[in-house]
Amino acid sequence: MADLIDEYEVYLERERHASANTVCSYVRDVRQFDGYLRAGGEGTALAACTAEHVRQYMAHMAGRGKSPASVARSVASLKSFYSYLMGRGLIAINPAKSVAPVRTERKLPQILTGKEVERLLEQPQCVDPKGCRDHAMLELLYATGIRVSELIGLDVGDVNLGGGFLRCASRGKERIIPLYPGAVQALADYVRDIRPQLVEDPAETALFVNMSGERMSRQGFWKLIKYYQQKANIDKDITPHTLRHSFAAHLLENGADLRSIQEMLGHADISSTQIYSHMVKQKLQDVYHKAHPRA
Repeated sequence: MADLIDEYEVYLERERHASANTVCSYVRDVRQFDGYLRAGGEGTALAACTAEHVRQYMAHMAGRGKSPASVARSVASLKSFYSYLMGRGLIAINPAKSVAPVRTERKLPQILTGKEVERLLEQPQCVDPKGCRDHAMLELLYATGIRVSELIGLDVGDVNLGGGFLRCASRGKERIIPLYPGAVQALADYVRDIRPQLVEDPAETALFVNMSGERMSRQGFWKLIKYYQQKANIDKDITPHTLRHSFAAHLLENGADLRSIQEMLGHADISSTQIYSHMVKQKLQDVYHKAHPRA
């Protein structure tokens, strides 16, 4: 069964083109369920489990204090795994398909106001290589709304400064995202003057590198954005994804249509993009109730 899970991992990577985070979480969920089954008195194998086993596992997770969101994600992981087994003809029925996890209220993502974005982007000072690089990274992230994994995965050739756009290849698809002039200028300054100072290996293709000249890591960027949040005195829990959410919400507020935003964000399903409509509506309601004299 361990070999089967390994093969499922390869399937997610090569055929589904799932992100590294998705692959990691799905495979981890399946392995944990496999461990749960083997620890039980019957020692049930993954391929022999039933819907009742999945329901019992959900109750087991809830009893250990797992959040409804974690339980729901595990069920989704198992549905995906058993769908894969069905596709290979190894099982006839998906035991997780009929299992409905407890519905969780979807929290609206936190976004920054326009003024907060300006304060954040003003923090990196272009007085040294690190400041210039950080300024370019934050400008690019807000200009395009790309994921942090896509940001650090960019190569120099993915940016067309003359044309004012970015080419982003992710999850087996490629999309083109425009850049506003401020982001183009920040990138041009970085690529022309700063990156050559940091990169020692001429074979290095990464657009953004750390101070050792190697490709920037997720952890490195996480620390970077937390540092500038504190400097900007923004009283919100900013993550790298916050600028992505803010990018989408601000576009929608200023008249962009959902389909265009979906294309730029790289959402496979429009339902993932529609959450930003709910955010804008909620903001309008808040403004109304605060400002209307009879509200």
